[in-house]
Amino acid sequence: MAGVWAETRRARPVLLILAFCVTALTYVLRAFRWQYLLAPIGKTHFGPAFEATVIGFAASFLLPARAGEVLRPYLLARRENLPATAAFATIVLERLLDLLTVLLLFGAFVLTASPQTMSGDPELFARVKTGGAIVAGAAAAGLVVLFALAGHPERLGRWAQKVERVLPARLADAVARSVQTFAEGLAVLRRPGHLLVSLVLSVPLWVSITAGIWLTSHAFHMTFGFVATFLVTTLLVVGVAMPTPGAIGGFHAMYQITVTKFFGVPVDRAVGAAIVLHAISFVPVTLLGIAFMAREGLSLGRMKKMAEEERRELEAAR
Repeated sequence: MAGVWAETRRARPVLLILAFCVTALTYVLRAFRWQYLLAPIGKTHFGPAFEATVIGFAASFLLPARAGEVLRPYLLARRENLPATAAFATIVLERLLDLLTVLLLFGAFVLTASPQTMSGDPELFARVKTGGAIVAGAAAAGLVVLFALAGHPERLGRWAQKVERVLPARLADAVARSVQTFAEGLAVLRRPGHLLVSLVLSVPLWVSITAGIWLTSHAFHMTFGFVATFLVTTLLVVGVAMPTPGAIGGFHAMYQITVTKFFGVPVDRAVGAAIVLHAISFVPVTLLGIAFMAREGLSLGRMKKMAEEERRELEAAR
């Protein structure tokens, strides 16, 4: 730990401050993009969308099972008088757009990098490229499925009504309405131009996330280029997806593995940078989210209960 602390003290504070500012910008961009995805469902205001976004990410950091993914659309739907199931559908679409954008940025890295220009294992680099291609195919398939769901919400609702054969009629009707509402929440997919703009809006969002990673890494005297950071971003997405509270462990391990294996960074420096980057990425938004929760009269216990109830309703609708 002495080596990690020594590397942390050597970090350049100006770059860390810039990383903090750029990371804060990502939540503004997320709220703006979410408004655009919600536009076909109903009108929303930026303030409530931003607050719900921040509360959602804070809840995912503090509560298990990524509770914020369910709470965020529920809170905004309640405040802006939107169908909660349709609002949740935009979160599904948002995650798919995130995945597609990350893969696009990863593709830019793959096209400009070669094993000879990197300090790490060429075979590992080849395996990462193969994995990226597989995930890209899965993301494309997911987009096709969403197009199919969004194109015929009424037909999907009628199909869901067939569960009357195994469920009581009133329950079957409720399920059918919820499924149709969910499909209507994917209305943006029926507008190709709107969907394209949504994807374009995702690019500055993920470039800003990458900029925060790049600035933090350079604050710790790492020298890889900005485009090379797209590799770090892509693998950090994998680390954050690991089911650990607040992405603790998975985030740190994936960052450390990436910069040491691919860029030859010393372990102590990688560990120190991972800890600081995690703090910049999650602590400020969590504190702001807690402040927004307090203003709304929400406690963590109440939010956990709300998330569990909403999750059960969504599962019943599928």
